[in-house]
Amino acid sequence: MTVVHAPDVLEGVPLELLVGGAWRPSASGQTFDVHDPATGEVLASIADAMPGDGMAALDAAAAAQSGWAAVPARERSEILRRAFDLVVVNRERIARLIASEMGKPVAEAYGEVDYGAEFLRWFAEEAVRHSGDYRRSPDGASRILVSRRPIGPCLLITPWNFPLAMATRKIAAALAAGCTVVLKPAPETPLTSLLFARLLQEAGVPDGVVNVVTTSDAPALCAPLIADGRIRKVSFTGSTPVGRLLVAQCGPQLVRPSMELGGNAPFIVLADADLDAAVEGAMIAKMRNMGEACTAANRFLVEASVADEFARLLGERMGRLRLGHGLDAGTEVGPLIDEAAQDRLGELVADAVAHGASVRVGGAAPERAGWFFAPTVLENVPAEARVSREEIFGPVAPITTFTEVDEAIRIANDTEFGLVAYLYTGDPARALRLAERLETGMVALNRGLVSNAAAPFGGIKHSGMGREGGREGIEDYLDITYVAVDA
Repeated sequence: MTVVHAPDVLEGVPLELLVGGAWRPSASGQTFDVHDPATGEVLASIADAMPGDGMAALDAAAAAQSGWAAVPARERSEILRRAFDLVVVNRERIARLIASEMGKPVAEAYGEVDYGAEFLRWFAEEAVRHSGDYRRSPDGASRILVSRRPIGPCLLITPWNFPLAMATRKIAAALAAGCTVVLKPAPETPLTSLLFARLLQEAGVPDGVVNVVTTSDAPALCAPLIADGRIRKVSFTGSTPVGRLLVAQCGPQLVRPSMELGGNAPFIVLADADLDAAVEGAMIAKMRNMGEACTAANRFLVEASVADEFARLLGERMGRLRLGHGLDAGTEVGPLIDEAAQDRLGELVADAVAHGASVRVGGAAPERAGWFFAPTVLENVPAEARVSREEIFGPVAPITTFTEVDEAIRIANDTEFGLVAYLYTGDPARALRLAERLETGMVALNRGLVSNAAAPFGGIKHSGMGREGGREGIEDYLDITYVAVDA
């Protein structure tokens, strides 16, 4: 194992698989490397699970399912609350690990830890709230009893961009409902998930309830688990193409899928908006996580009369951002996740320029080690440019102008995606009317942040199905039983 930049970030982090409460190497003994994206150097080598390891994890989850489902809701709640407390106590340790393996500035990583912890607290409370129902049938001849029960073992597949928050959002809901899990974290950022799993053990999660399998070959590992029949739910956050494949794999066994997939978020600025507030919101919506977020503002649609001023203000803010290693003081923008992401951004910018766009600031990868890309603002971006149609996933802000509000709504909805939209206007009533016309699962009005553990997160169209967080977040982990009673 090789460690660079900050050896202390790996202190206490397991580098093996968690199966049935025991940390163990892959059955093959194979490992794969986790890289620091700011330097390209190897951060750690961890166990590389094979299909047999995945089946062992499923065996453990299936064996623990009935016992965990029988644990009183209050006890499950208290375990989740202890997990919340442990994450809070280890806030700095987790944040530094996230900054090392994912690249985001440590100040922003603190925000992810806080956000991720909230799912543990929220679902600790929801664990004792989901209940049944008692109704009288319309003809008065019988009574209708409705109860909810855990759906069963779940396969949870998390992405690399929020390695703690995506794990807590899924695991907390599953455990609150009484489900056991097999967690498959992204190979780019598995270390945070492994540390979190150890904290869950400290919180009192019984053996076999949470199992973690890290692998460099997710399709080979996950396909047999889904086909086995004992997995009853798959929750995935990631790209739309992979989501489509997983939904197809769920079909034969009628496994319940929850998919949080790609986005192409419009950020609409009307002429009556407070431009300073709109730019502040744009910086949050675009630059959170260096733009590597499904909720990131992807297309800036700005009314023509204020477009020049908005572009000037946004360009000034983006141009002042400081690039650096996530652990370094003063860093505001960390690296992209890998070299392929860096190359792709360069291609997107070149394509936009070829279609007539102009670069106000940035536009290229800087000459330095690591997978960085300069914060970029593009103006006069046409609809046919790739950045107008594809998810950017990086610090590039393309600006397109419009003259009529109906035109802005048409452009905003002209995409297969429908995760989130941002809208800035000084007219609250118009804001609500326009929000109803936007084809997205979430809308942020005059704010650049939509994520909240107490709110139902998710999209429509090709951005996915199901919801995570909020009261709705536990429902996908529960089955409904109806009992008819003569009375």
